Amino acid sequence: MRLPAEVARAVREHLSRAYPEEGCGVLLGRESEVGREVVRAIMISNRNRDSRGNRYLIAPEEFLRAERQGREAGLDVVGFYHSHPDHPALPSAFDLEHAWPYYCYVIVSVERGAAGGLTSWRLRDDRSRFDSEPVELLQRPSPDDRDDPGEPR
Repeated sequence: MRLPAEVARAVREHLSRAYPEEGCGVLLGRESEVGREVVRAIMISNRNRDSRGNRYLIAPEEFLRAERQGREAGLDVVGFYHSHPDHPALPSAFDLEHAWPYYCYVIVSVERGAAGGLTSWRLRDDRSRFDSEPVELLQRPSPDDRDDPGEPR
């Protein structure tokens, strides 16, 4: 998965601000000849009312809004991101239970409010487990990203 450094920075900043709760968002991009390319992150409010410190919930209307923004920009929803406050950037059993195949799941460890490791995962088609996915940080902005890399919502 290819991720512009500016998008990674915006995601890390968002998740640091969400601490000690889990932060979350949607990743917009496209499939290309070199693989999946993220172009933009849509920051979303965690709608989980019971366990925000270790669970996140993207409300359906927020997902639909992100999808619409993607379509308007010629992009698709290619994944999601969320934080693991004071825990490693590894998928949890809860993550496995609620994930969908195809999408990339970026997880950022946030220790004491500071964003740390960023990892990406893909759920196998049989939903049995996640596989780690290499992340290529692009040091230049994507040529198609004329707007802010992360849009606060």
